[in-house]
Amino acid sequence: MKLQQLRYIWEVAHHDLNVSATAQSLYTSQPGISKQIRLLEDELGVEVFARSGKHLTRVTPAGEAILKTAGEILRKVDAIKQVAQEFSNEKMGALSIATTHTQARYALPPVISEFMGRYPEVSLHMHQGTPMQISELAADGTVDFAIATEALDLFSDLVMMPCYQWNRAIVVPKDHPLCQISKLELEDIAAHPIVTYVFGFTGRSKLDEAFFNKGLVPKVVFTAADADVIKTYVRLGLGIGIIADMAYDTQLDTDLVKLDVSHLFSPSTTKIGYRRGTFLRGYMYEFIELFAPHLNRQIIDEAYSCGSKAELDELFGNLDIPSY
Repeated sequence: MKLQQLRYIWEVAHHDLNVSATAQSLYTSQPGISKQIRLLEDELGVEVFARSGKHLTRVTPAGEAILKTAGEILRKVDAIKQVAQEFSNEKMGALSIATTHTQARYALPPVISEFMGRYPEVSLHMHQGTPMQISELAADGTVDFAIATEALDLFSDLVMMPCYQWNRAIVVPKDHPLCQISKLELEDIAAHPIVTYVFGFTGRSKLDEAFFNKGLVPKVVFTAADADVIKTYVRLGLGIGIIADMAYDTQLDTDLVKLDVSHLFSPSTTKIGYRRGTFLRGYMYEFIELFAPHLNRQIIDEAYSCGSKAELDELFGNLDIPSY
């Protein structure tokens, strides 16, 4: 059994069983990958992939178990490389982050700008997706960090740390009737068509929870993952927009009015998570602290040592989590 063979089956499984696409991504030949997979299967005495003719059709039950272990081995190999790089050149390497549009567009730019100024030889890769996709990318080791508000709690193998709390705002055109109400209530909002985030994005669960607890059914007429898209359709008159407060740009959104509704919704907490067992290089600690200054190296290491969510909650319950 060769490490290269494990890399091949892992990559094929993560390229939708497309050997040709895998070969292109690994800069090797399709026949070479197919041959090595066959050799591995012959050695193991089981098939990792089921086939129809020359095409791979699915991962077999044995293959699922083999791929899980192969992924763990490959992550440990990458961790060994990270350790070596940290001692050979602590300011050179790579950092990959998975996050949502809201974080990438509004919260992260100054952090990334500062980080890249300090570490010009670290290549930074950003992936955007749904909170579930983001969490999965961190859980399977595809990225170093996941930054999101929703879904991270669903993955027990992620070490999750709170970065900041935030709330929502309503955006409407300047002549909208809601501008005349001094203190909005949920009933006022429910009376209008709403444009907001897709369920599972940017604290949407807190929004739905607030209406449900009041026995109200909001008329959500349009959803999107992108706050800028939401604002575009508010401008078109489709409805009132409910977005993360940080997503209102005081320079670009002057044609819209931002209305405070923080008294109506529970605050949400954006977290950063990484897979348990990940070797954190020096610049990774620094990135976390740039994004969330209360998460210094000592706190990060203490969080890693926590064996349960209850221990994590106790650790962070003693910290002052800032608001955005």
